Formats: sequence, structure tokens, C-alpha cells
Amino acid sequence: MARNTVRVAVRGTRQAHTEEKLVKTSFYDLHKSLGGKMVPFAGYELPVQYDGLGVLKEHLHTRAPNSASLFDVSHMGQIKWHGKDAVKFIEKMVVGDIASLKPGEGRLSLIMNEQGGIVDDTVITNAGDHIYMVVNGACKFKDMDHFNKYLSASGLDVQLEYLADQQLVALQGKGAAAALSRLAPAVDFVKLNFMTGLVATVAGIPNCRITRCGYTGEDGFEISVTPEHAVTLATRLLEQPEVKPAGLGARDSLRLEAGLCLYGNDLDESVNPVEANLVWTIGGPKTRRRKEQGFLGASTFLEADGKLKPVQRKRVGIAGMRAPARGHTEVLSKDGAKIGEITSGGFSPNANKPIAMGFVATEHSAEGTEVQLNIRGKLTPAQVVKMPHFPTDYYRAPN
Repeated sequence: MARNTVRVAVRGTRQAHTEEKLVKTSFYDLHKSLGGKMVPFAGYELPVQYDGLGVLKEHLHTRAPNSASLFDVSHMGQIKWHGKDAVKFIEKMVVGDIASLKPGEGRLSLIMNEQGGIVDDTVITNAGDHIYMVVNGACKFKDMDHFNKYLSASGLDVQLEYLADQQLVALQGKGAAAALSRLAPAVDFVKLNFMTGLVATVAGIPNCRITRCGYTGEDGFEISVTPEHAVTLATRLLEQPEVKPAGLGARDSLRLEAGLCLYGNDLDESVNPVEANLVWTIGGPKTRRRKEQGFLGASTFLEADGKLKPVQRKRVGIAGMRAPARGHTEVLSKDGAKIGEITSGGFSPNANKPIAMGFVATEHSAEGTEVQLNIRGKLTPAQVVKMPHFPTDYYRAPN
């Protein structure tokens, strides 16, 4: 595969049914006017890349100094939680400490099932008078069915509001704050930490929810906007000198460099947080969630005292191979025994080498372990490496 192309595949709810009518976001006509190559993704029609740019240029632009890329992520599920027991209910469903979030603070967490498997990953923000949650597009209907199963029997004062028409864009890159600050001059972006958010007027559009977060390893923002104002917002952002459009291809290669999971590839309901190397989403051994637990499936991978139960496999980074290793590539030990498989892989434009992540047997998961990959019938040497594959650049406000 050429370096400026990409395979985008999501396994998840309502993705594989190609006979279903694809949903167009509010930005569809704008994508087409910009030369977007549209593909099916999570039940939506979204651009994989743009004419004249392509995945490689879009990827490199996102990481370049004083640059930013604009992604349409309106397929993601946006949910508001209401009611005095909302946090109590959410903490039954996810691993994270949601009760301690201050107004405006957000947190990456994992939605769990009773078997200890990961139903989805999610960003949860304390929005003051409600809890704001963003879930993956390919999983959102499954997630809401899962929530509703427990909501009906909870007896709690909690209501789920799905923002079906709300649109979402991601502005990512080192130049994102400079570009957005011109359109939202009332916001002090110097003080706005990564994983915090607020409601503001952007480009004259009131009530936009800005969250400083993203899926690229760079500084950036997700901006939620009503459909009637969506194209105006995107157009004004694209008018900024730092900003160019980017598609699903660059989004996938950027997240892989940053060591970020793609649900349906690297995570699913058969994977628990210990196997996924995502225990940090629960907290350290002495934190409240590790001690009290109380979320679905906790006892399947945590001891009563919060210690981790042993697991047979771990998610790791893999590099050093001569050719890209795609999903389901077998990982073998030096002695030739199968010890796991690749879940995501490709070429890293910034590290200038093939990179991957996957699961291997725990005894082979230490950094530096030599392995072999069965790439198209040929055994290729590789190594277990620490992730991210390329340094991340998340913003931290000065003290």
C-alpha cells in the first residue's frame, strides 16, 4: 500500500449493514465542494481524504508547527445525562471517578459489561447542570441500549438525552488554539487545560460546546454545534490560515502514532481494562474507584482490595518490522509459537517507519521483547515497544 493511502475499517454496531441508507452529516455538501472522497463509516458517509491533499499531507499538516486540521466527527454519539442521580448511575456503568469532576472537567473512561468487557470508550464531562458524554459512532446505539437496560431497573432519578442532530467537529494541531481564539475571543485558551470544556460563542454562533480534547495526540478541540449553524462554523474555521480539512485516513494514522485505541479493532467486549493497558482510567491502587469499585464487571479483573488480577494477554506497541503489519497479523515468539495478533497497524509518517499495536501473551509483553510477525506468509522480526509511537503534545495550562 502506498504511504498516502489508508484502509479504514470499523467493526461495530450498524457498520457492516451496507444495505442501510448512509447518514449524511450537515457538512456533506461542504466536503464534496472541498474534494472529499466519501466512504461509508459507522453508518455515515464521511470523507476519507481530500483531493489535492491526501492522507499523507493531511497527517503531516496536523502535526506541523502553527498548523491545524478540521475533521468532521459528527458520527460520534453525544449524550446529556440529567437528574440528581446521574453521576451515581454513570459510575455503575463506567470505571472512572466521575463524582470528583469539577465543572468543566472531562475524563476518558470505559463503559463496562458484567463480564468485565469494554462496551465502549467515552469522554465524560461535568457540564455543570448535566453530564455531557461522547461515545463512538459505531457503538452509540448499542451503548444506549446497554444504558437503558440498567436504567429501567435502577430506580434512580436519571434521564438520558441523545443529541441526535447535534454536529461535532474536531480541530486538531499545534495551531488549533490560535485559529479558534480569533473566532471565540471571549475564551481564555491559555487557561483552558486539555480535557476541560465550556460553552461559548464561536464565529458569532452561541451555545457551542468546546472541549479541549482529541484523537490525534495533538492539542486540539472538539466543538459541538447545532445543524443550522454547522456549515458556518466549519467555513469560518477553514478560513483561518492554519486550518485545512482532513479525513478519516489521517485520523486513523494519527491516532495509531499516538497509541490510541480504535474500538472494534483494539477494544471490544472480550477485552478488559487490565488486558488493554487502560487501568489508568480507573485510577491507582489507593483511589476510590479501585477501593470501592461498584461498576459492572469490576470483580472479574480486580481483587476486593483493588489489586489487579492476572491476565493472559496485554495490549502492546510493536515496531521494527520492515513492512506494515495489518490487523489480524499473527505475532509469534522468537521460537515460532503464536503468542498474539496485531489489532491496528500501518505506516507512521512522522516516525517514518511501520508501527502497530496488538495483544500478546503477558509473558511476552515486556518492552524490548523480540517477536516475529507473519506478514503475508513471511516471518519478519519486530519488537515490543512502548507507546505512543510518536510523542504526544497535549496542552497543559501554566500554573
